[in-house]
Amino acid sequence: QVQLVESGGGLVQAGGSLRLSCAASGSIFSIISMGWYRQAPEKQRELVATIISGGPTNYADSVKGRFTISRDNAKNTVYLQMNDLKPEDTAVYYCRSIVRVSWSDSSSVYWGQGTQVTVSS
Repeated sequence: QVQLVESGGGLVQAGGSLRLSCAASGSIFSIISMGWYRQAPEKQRELVATIISGGPTNYADSVKGRFTISRDNAKNTVYLQMNDLKPEDTAVYYCRSIVRVSWSDSSSVYWGQGTQVTVSS
């Protein structure tokens, strides 16, 4: 089994910054990709940013130029640096990872428990 543990959420004023972290642990053979999604009240969960093995990244248009995703492969950890935060960034942020648990495994998707980010105006 694979566990994803997020940290770094909190309350910040508009224009401020936060850094989220997500560490993967457990029976990990290889991590194909890691990323962040968010869900605001009464809205669907949406992609924020992803990073795949080897480094290519993908961002939602709404966060391009403000958020940066990075990954420490040695620590199985992904980070999300969020700058110039806006009230509309308020949401629960979830870490998501696609993981192979053995050489014969295809892959599975795992989610963290979520961390709240609140941006006040």
